[in-house]
Amino acid sequence: MNKFRWLAVVAAVIIVAPSLAEARAGAGSNSGSRGGRTYQAPPPTQTAPASKPVERSATPEPAQKAATATPATAAPQSGGFFARNPFVSGLMGGMLGAGLLGMVFGGGFSGGLGGAGGMLGLLLQFLLIGGLAYLAVRLFRGRNGGMVQPARPVAYAYPNATPNRPDAALARSSGSLLAGSASAALAIAENDYKAFESLLGDVQTAYSTGDLARMRDLATPEMVGYFSEELSANASRGVENKVEQVKLEQGDLSEAWSEAGLDYATVAMRFSMIDVTRRIADGQIVDGNDHVRTEATEIWTFLRSRAGKWILSAIQQA
Repeated sequence: MNKFRWLAVVAAVIIVAPSLAEARAGAGSNSGSRGGRTYQAPPPTQTAPASKPVERSATPEPAQKAATATPATAAPQSGGFFARNPFVSGLMGGMLGAGLLGMVFGGGFSGGLGGAGGMLGLLLQFLLIGGLAYLAVRLFRGRNGGMVQPARPVAYAYPNATPNRPDAALARSSGSLLAGSASAALAIAENDYKAFESLLGDVQTAYSTGDLARMRDLATPEMVGYFSEELSANASRGVENKVEQVKLEQGDLSEAWSEAGLDYATVAMRFSMIDVTRRIADGQIVDGNDHVRTEATEIWTFLRSRAGKWILSAIQQA
């Protein structure tokens, strides 16, 4: 009996452990929205040289565009002029064929006429054939002269486009993100970095207390929905996660831009914390250590309306 009870405990640990290994807010997930760049990888930074793609988002994934030929280029047609102009070739072939048949049956190119009339008919046929040949040469040269030349490649698709600048990563010192040069699309100031760092701790605190009302003030409705699902899953398992003493260790700005009346900023952050999961029934720790700090590196994207405050809109794992 004791053996079966022990096996049941082991099975419960195996079932619960994967869900508890990453217990903080958004841990292990790649979810949220980054506007038009949701499915683009953020530029690498020193803190996060790579990031996992967004796997769950309210933003529809763009459909694959069908490959089309460049309008400025024309595929060469096979064959010569007569192959591309069957009417002319058929007309000339018919005339030559009629002349040859006339020769076989004794009439020659004159079509059976004799004397001066035959000679005149022969000359007319040669003149007609010569005129058609001249017309064919003119058409051939005009066609070659009118062929469109391939278009030259351009540097950027849009005149104001600016390439990503992963070298514009911001170093961190004394627990704060330092201001520096950001993407040309959007300037990020010192108070913006302070807001990002503050949101890191505030979101974890609201998640730890299960305060969805507070979370709605810190994140987009989409992210609040994901956090609500995680909290509901914890409650179903009879556990609660507590994240305390969150400290930003290092942070880099990946990119910042504006679109559709909203500002976006994607920041790579390495932070440490006390991350513990307890059973609700008796307070027993089932994951983590309340005396040992753990570290995590994630890429958070924030958004704001013009003249508004920053809120969390996506989390990706490094």
